[in-house]
Amino acid sequence: MNTQRTHRILIERATAQDLERLLRIEQESFSGPWTRKMFEVELEGNPFSYLFAARSIYDGEASGDIVGYVCFWVVFNEVRVMTLAVEPSVRRQGIASELVQFMLTFGRAQGAVRAILEVRASNLAARGLYEQMGFRQTAVRTKYYANPTEDAILMEMNPLEIKLTANS
Repeated sequence: MNTQRTHRILIERATAQDLERLLRIEQESFSGPWTRKMFEVELEGNPFSYLFAARSIYDGEASGDIVGYVCFWVVFNEVRVMTLAVEPSVRRQGIASELVQFMLTFGRAQGAVRAILEVRASNLAARGLYEQMGFRQTAVRTKYYANPTEDAILMEMNPLEIKLTANS
């Protein structure tokens, strides 16, 4: 019997009004979090960038409560994952999987045929998620991250394939 809980979400474009909540989740999730300015550039200054928020659904309606987000670029035929995070209190409920699946589906609709990302070597949960979704390790960037200094694992999905998750 599968006892994994699922959290129902609605994924939609993030707006400037969402920045405070996105920043809070970012700061709770990463030792080297993005700044407000970095999010603002992705929202308003980068024509290749897409920033989507996952909002909780209660009784069939979106509550407005942001529980996760994904920022990615679609550049030519490639999806580049920039950042993805889920509120710590609702992790392991399928939200990250849904965000990845959404991103890949969106990217494919824009003409992408592959997807790439970098992840901290120590972030075993994220690495496991990406492997489960079909990404494979392709290289290591030594001492890529700061705070603490750490290697980046480069992962790629080529060709881009959308694997359905349990929440699909």
